[in-house]
Amino acid sequence: MSGPAKASIKVYEREQEYFFAEGCFITELSNSDDDPDVSIARARLEPGKTTRWHYLRGTAERYVILQGEGSVEIGDLSPRPVAAGDVVVIPAQVRQRIRNIGAGDLVFLAICSPRFTADVYVDVEN
Repeated sequence: MSGPAKASIKVYEREQEYFFAEGCFITELSNSDDDPDVSIARARLEPGKTTRWHYLRGTAERYVILQGEGSVEIGDLSPRPVAAGDVVVIPAQVRQRIRNIGAGDLVFLAICSPRFTADVYVDVEN
């Protein structure tokens, strides 16, 4: 780690959205060495789509639902509906997936601590 966060302003760049192996579109809002304790990404899941079962090694995650309707599964819990304003807390090493059950895009923030790096993502689909 490179130490505590440094003062900065990170500008939203919509054109930086990319498709991630998990099965949704991601725009990294804040994910860099200058703020190692947390990352924030905007995730977008199209109608009818479900992300892959996965967990994050050594990284806790929170979903803050911004728009749309979803159904989230965490560990062995039963699927739970989520909508704008809901917060989903996912401990490290706990499998998770989310499904878009609405007519429009499901959009949420994925806030990870410590910050997300590709090497912490573990696909456990099958």
